[in-house]
Amino acid sequence: MTSASQPAYRMSFTTGGLFSQESVEVARLHRDGEAWEDTARRALVKGATVLPKSASNRRSLREITNRLRVLTDTERHFLLEGADRTDQQALLWIATCRAYRFVGEFAVEVLRERYLSYQMDLPRSSFDIALENKAEWNEGLASLSMSTRSKLRQVLFRIMREAGILSQDNRIQAAILSSQLRTLIQEHKPAELAYFPGIPLVERNP
Repeated sequence: MTSASQPAYRMSFTTGGLFSQESVEVARLHRDGEAWEDTARRALVKGATVLPKSASNRRSLREITNRLRVLTDTERHFLLEGADRTDQQALLWIATCRAYRFVGEFAVEVLRERYLSYQMDLPRSSFDIALENKAEWNEGLASLSMSTRSKLRQVLFRIMREAGILSQDNRIQAAILSSQLRTLIQEHKPAELAYFPGIPLVERNP
């Protein structure tokens, strides 16, 4: 059962990774006021020349637009015009955490908590434990097949590595955010700083 105040657990991140380069290209194609479904259709048509081959299919584009649509106009502009590669990766990690409730909760409840308790390793079993705990009270999560769970774990670990918060040997790494990006996060939703290991939370001024 899903609380009325909480979004459902959407678990469709079973393909690709962070899609950094592809996301920037799709964001450039997006027109103000345009439905993201229309952006995806145009991106699919132009994929052979505009996008890397790995993104020129409907499933990957659906994943990319699912994440880009949760960014604000200001954040999307920064992604395209002001962000370096590190900030782009961080913004796309935020988008992934917003788009997928489980990922956001995993970032705060597992990644951040292990970092704060000096447990820098992130065993793959941490994903299984977190999912199983939530599946006890969520029918949607409980119904996931073992093969789907395995794929979700694989993709999430890849996303975290590409976002720069997990090393290749699964060690949690302190995030590096520019002052501009920190300000953007603080102005929109300061609590989202918790998605990044090693970044202190800042209280919003009353």
